[in-house]
Amino acid sequence: QVKPVESGGGSVQAGGSLRLSCAASGCSYGTGAMTWYRQAPVKERQFVSSIDRDGRTSYADSVKGRFTISQDDVQNTVYLQMNNLKPEDTAMYYCKTTCRRSWFGGAGADYWGQGTQVTISS
Repeated sequence: QVKPVESGGGSVQAGGSLRLSCAASGCSYGTGAMTWYRQAPVKERQFVSSIDRDGRTSYADSVKGRFTISQDDVQNTVYLQMNNLKPEDTAMYYCKTTCRRSWFGGAGADYWGQGTQVTISS
């Protein structure tokens, strides 16, 4: 069973930094991609950043230039370095692991972590 586990959340002042981690293993054919989402109270969950097995990255416009996603293939861990944090970054951050469907690729099942809280004070 694949169970992503997030860590690294916390409370910092605006302008500060945090690094989130997400460890996940267990995909039968390897991990296809790992994605960070966030959800603020009374708001919908929104995409933050993703990285695929080839290292290709994608970012939401609201975090470009401030957040950096990276991965450690050996540890099956993805990191989200968040700099110059703003109060509007306050949210629960979730990690999603997308397994490969086969040895030939393709997107398989998604697995979600429980989330880690990030709170930014002004």
